[in-house]
This record gives sequence, C-alpha cells and structure tokens, in this order.
Amino acid sequence: MKQKTTEQRGPLQPRGDRPGLVRGVGPLAVPFPNVEKIAVLRGGGLGDLMFALPAVEALAAAYPSASITLLGTALHAALLANRPGPVQRVEVLPAAPGIASGPEDPEDPEAVEAFLARMQRERFDLAVQVHGGGRNSNPFLLRLGARHTVGTRTPDAAALERNIPYIYYQHEVFRALEVAGLAGAAPVSLDAQLPVLPEEAAAARALLLPDRNLVSLHPGATDPRRRWPASCFAKVAVRAVARGCQVVVVGDDADRGLAQEVVDRALAAAGPEVPVRSLAGELGIGTLAALLQASAVMVGNDSGPRHLAQAVGAATVGIYWFGNVVNAGAMGRTRHRVHMSWVSECPTCKADVTQVGWTAERCEHDDSFVAEVRAAEVWADVDELLG
Repeated sequence: MKQKTTEQRGPLQPRGDRPGLVRGVGPLAVPFPNVEKIAVLRGGGLGDLMFALPAVEALAAAYPSASITLLGTALHAALLANRPGPVQRVEVLPAAPGIASGPEDPEDPEAVEAFLARMQRERFDLAVQVHGGGRNSNPFLLRLGARHTVGTRTPDAAALERNIPYIYYQHEVFRALEVAGLAGAAPVSLDAQLPVLPEEAAAARALLLPDRNLVSLHPGATDPRRRWPASCFAKVAVRAVARGCQVVVVGDDADRGLAQEVVDRALAAAGPEVPVRSLAGELGIGTLAALLQASAVMVGNDSGPRHLAQAVGAATVGIYWFGNVVNAGAMGRTRHRVHMSWVSECPTCKADVTQVGWTAERCEHDDSFVAEVRAAEVWADVDELLG
C-alpha cells in the first residue's frame, strides 16, 4: 500500500511515522501554509514566560520567515526588550478577567476593546494560546481574528481550530511544546535559554565582591504556600558565608520584608560583618538576570527568579511542593536540584490540596506546604554544586 503523502494526512495525524523524522511532545501536526505573523498569548509572571519560551523557539524554527509577537505583561516586555531571541516584540495585555488582571490592575473593558481592535489590524496568520485552560484565554484569542488558532482547552472552554486537552498535572514546558506541535513545530530545546546583555553583566559585577563565590537566595513566591521559611534560608546563608561565599537575597518590592528577615537572621547567627545583604526591590529585571547568572548557586522557591536563574545558566536548588514539581520542576539534576515536601492536606483545615488549579476551590489558609524541607539537606546540595 502506498504511504500517505503530507497532503493526504489529517492535520493532527503525527508526522513521526518515518525514520529520521523528529517527534513532538504530542502529535506533530501538518504546518499551516503561508504563515508570516504569529501571536503567542502568555500572560502571568516571570516563570510563566520561561515555560513558554521553548515553544516560542520551536515556532520560530518551524516558521523561520514569520515574525513572533508575544501578548504578555509589562515585566515580559522589560525583560525581552533589545534581547536576542525568537520574540520580535511584546504587546502588553490589558487588564482583562483571567488574562492580565489583579488587585493593582482593575478590569478596563475599554482598554480590552482597544487592544483587540489594534491586534485585529495586525492580521495574524497564527495565534497560539499557552495561557491556561482556555475558559478566558480562548475567547480572547479568537477575537484576535487570526487565520489559524491552536491551544489548550478544558471541556467547558471555547474550541480553537486545533486543541489539546488541558490537564492540570503536566509540566508547563511540555504543555506549551505540545501546543506548538499542533502548529507543526517540533521541539528545539526543553529549557528556556536567555542571554544576558553585556551592560547588565557589568551592572551586576559592580554590586558584588570580586573574590567570593555568590550564593543568591529568593525566599518569595506569589503563593505563600510555596514559601520555605525565612529561618531556613538564613541557615543556608550562614553555611554559605562560612564556606567563604557572599550571599545576596533577591526579590521584588513585595519581597523586601521577607528578604530583610533572612538577612537579619543570618547576621544574628553569623555576625554583623559577614557578607549577607538584600537587594530585593532594588534591581531592574535585566540586572537581576545578570546577578543570577553570576551566582555559583541560586536557592529559591518555586517562583520566577529560580526559573530565570535556570534560563541564564546558573546552577539552582529549588524548594517545591511535590505537586508543583510535576508542573514546574527543573528536568535535569546535574546542575539543578529539587527538594520536595509531601504535604497533601492543608495543615490547618485538612482539605485535600492535591487538586489545586481549575479543578477545585482553594481553601482559605496560607500555611507553608514546604516548611518540612530540611535546611541541612538543601545545604548539602548547595555545597556539592559549589564544589
């Protein structure tokens, strides 16, 4: 029997049935024809962008003549501005339900309509949704008016031209790569890779002591349940300075108090003259990236700075709730270590917390899920990576 040609295949039939062809994470579909302009929808935080970048890289390789516009956040725009990579430009999303809104960003229907009208004039050939299960993001994506659409969807979300089911427990990098496969884009890499600009590296060097290895710490996380106690970070800081390192605690404005608590505890234990200090809330995103790249080891919760550190090439030790390892854990172990807690019930109300996400309501308590992770075991990995 004669083998089917590409034209005879269904759009979602895998193209990996012949020797030598690259397989995607899921089905590698037939590419769309005549694609010159691609929009990728990915709001959220710093880590969310890192998870999406391998998929963007795959799209750039599959459609080398296309320009790629990220529909993202102001933080994404600041990080990617003038930086080499597959994203040509970032369009900052307006405050819209489930897309880009928070306590400091009240919903603005007029801004949403103006944004969508402007994006419709772009006449995108392909719009890619890697922003959650699609309840809010799929209708938003469809209103861009692109010729072709791909993405994830829960059973109650609007369908796109090509879809994969949104199942909560899947690594976010693989989820986005599976979406890229719907557009015929095979993986190029499995990790975000972000270059640091020379001026950023110079700014970071000016902040550091020249003769000591740097251990950077990030004690913050948007969800307080993902935060390892400040006392535990301080224990790592004390061990690091005893080994001859300098320690810098990083974070954004919201992390200032927590970062200072880590510093104060470390200084109380090791002495007021040891090189431990906080730069939380004081660094631009590019300088933060460079400082993380300069780190011999970065220790952090499951949060944006740890993912950024991995993307710029630093060795990392991450503290995770076990469910989040599935979605966001580093995949390699040569330069990245993961310490997990196995909490499955809220410490206060005993609610089952394994169904966090769109499938279940969150209980009201903010107790740390990762407090049981032992500082001595975290330090053992830091010490080995320093060696």
